[in-house]
Amino acid sequence: MSRKHSHLRPSLLAHLAAAAALLLTAMPAHGQQDAAFQQYWKIEPQWCPAAVGRTPELAINAAFQSHAAGFEDAGSTLYAGVDMAFKIGKTRHGVGAAFVNDVFGLFSQKLFCVQYAYHLKLWSGTLSFGLAADLLSEELSGSDADLADGSDPAFPTTDLTGNTFDLGAGLYYARRNLLIGLSAQHLMAPVVSMGETNEFSIKRQLNFSSSYNIRLKSPLYTITPSVMFRTDFADYRTDITCRLQYEYEKRRMYGGLNYAPQRSVGIFVGGTFHGIDLCYSYEANTAGIGMQFGQHEVTLGYRMPIDLGKKGRNVHKSVRWL
Repeated sequence: MSRKHSHLRPSLLAHLAAAAALLLTAMPAHGQQDAAFQQYWKIEPQWCPAAVGRTPELAINAAFQSHAAGFEDAGSTLYAGVDMAFKIGKTRHGVGAAFVNDVFGLFSQKLFCVQYAYHLKLWSGTLSFGLAADLLSEELSGSDADLADGSDPAFPTTDLTGNTFDLGAGLYYARRNLLIGLSAQHLMAPVVSMGETNEFSIKRQLNFSSSYNIRLKSPLYTITPSVMFRTDFADYRTDITCRLQYEYEKRRMYGGLNYAPQRSVGIFVGGTFHGIDLCYSYEANTAGIGMQFGQHEVTLGYRMPIDLGKKGRNVHKSVRWL
């Protein structure tokens, strides 16, 4: 649905707007849940705070996902995050921050969060405990609604906003070629008030993911099957992924397939170039609106060596101050 110019008939648009208004005014509506990125294995802090600080580098990641390609104003989701590890004595910790902007039609959700993780050695691997503190903002652009009857009292005609505080938690375990992540988002199940009569309720969400690296006879190639399960206890989504990776010295290329039963199939390809990891994927719907109206997704990652525990390792001399 377009904000300014819709291809739907005015009468149909009015009925859809009225139905949406009834959900807003007569009962609590369920707000947008977190986006299901197909490349979940590249942006783990997006869904699990325990994944921050897993590597000694400063990690910078971003992801962009379009919604329903071919539809005007279908919306998109943008994620940007940064995390790093540090030591206090003999203990290891991780901190991170992330921003998400999720837009769908007249609705949008913005999230800013700070994350912390504690890492400890366990069973020849590393177990991490993580927490996230979130600030959520819900918006409805009622002034942009293109209604057949501009005086319809059932639909808000002004812009509405609401903010709330939320929490998340997670566990992450890494051992050799095995990775396991478990997290809970929106632990407080907040209700966001928008104006005097409208509100969004946000459901708790549980996430589980696991992957395993299978080494082939050639040390240059690795096959990694992985799975991602998400549920808000009313609906669920499972992603089954298999990727093939080629790595030689500092050059890396990979590609693979993703399958979400009763939802979609996807393909992705990416690689690391001059330290920048770039990946593109397309997710085609196998149900609903059809395969041609899928989702494009791009992720970007960069890791910068950093060590706060040793003096002199990151001392830089300015060319302006000798």
